[in-house]
Amino acid sequence: MSTLDKINQLKQERDAVILAHYYVNDEVQAIADYVGDSFYLSKIATSVEAKTIVFCGVSFMGESAKILNPEKTVIMPDKTADCPMAHMADIEKINQVRKEYKDVAVVCYINSTAELKTYSDVCVTSSNALKIVKALPNQHIFFIPDEHLGRYVAAQAPEKHFIFNDGFCHVHKSITQRSVAKTKEAHPGAEILVHPECTGEITAMADYVGSTSGIIEYAAKSSAEEFIICTELGVLYELKAKNPGKRFYSAGESQCCPDMKLITLEKIAYALEHMTNTVEMEEEMRLRANRPLERMLELG
Repeated sequence: MSTLDKINQLKQERDAVILAHYYVNDEVQAIADYVGDSFYLSKIATSVEAKTIVFCGVSFMGESAKILNPEKTVIMPDKTADCPMAHMADIEKINQVRKEYKDVAVVCYINSTAELKTYSDVCVTSSNALKIVKALPNQHIFFIPDEHLGRYVAAQAPEKHFIFNDGFCHVHKSITQRSVAKTKEAHPGAEILVHPECTGEITAMADYVGSTSGIIEYAAKSSAEEFIICTELGVLYELKAKNPGKRFYSAGESQCCPDMKLITLEKIAYALEHMTNTVEMEEEMRLRANRPLERMLELG
């Protein structure tokens, strides 16, 4: 029996659904029931009827699925797959900011640990951050953990006062102005599509800035035939599938998240067969972390 056949058989036996992020390996995206960015997968996790969720992504994604679905079994094919940025905020700093700014809203990027979510007022994703920030009554916004997404949102919400955190995605931060310019020189007709986790100097060069799903939608609608992609290159699988006549180039960097690439078909099959790597969480923490996620789903 092939690994794929084994996965399909186990899905039936375990009443399981497979969710995959755009950044995982192509073969994993190909067999997933749902593929999307963090916001889409967060919504899907609350609507699927299956008793078991296999989350092909990094740890904060599995945590979010468990927070929103306590009655379901959530499995991570590789429990070591993590997101360094998800840990890049300090609880003492959050408490300090709350003391200094009485009406502050702690806005937490969904790319964060469950613990950080418990200290936040609302979660956001790259696709809904601006909408949610503008909807908040608070004048002061402490945006955690990603500084670059925070600064991108702040530039479009000048009526708010932002406090920034020293956090970043190493994949997006690695994309340099020089490498993008060099790629543009080689492909002058290409449009530059940028994820807002990139630095400000990269978003300033963009023809379009948006979430991973936004980049995919833009490329499909654009009349351009060539695109320079400034995000993790796992997205190329979906871009090429939806746009077979168009050409896509990296920004001249590796643009690879090694943690996302830890997810393989063999690990999915093993986790389903043995029901290992389940996401466990104390109920008190789950309830506290659930509040900002629920508020995100309401406002976003």
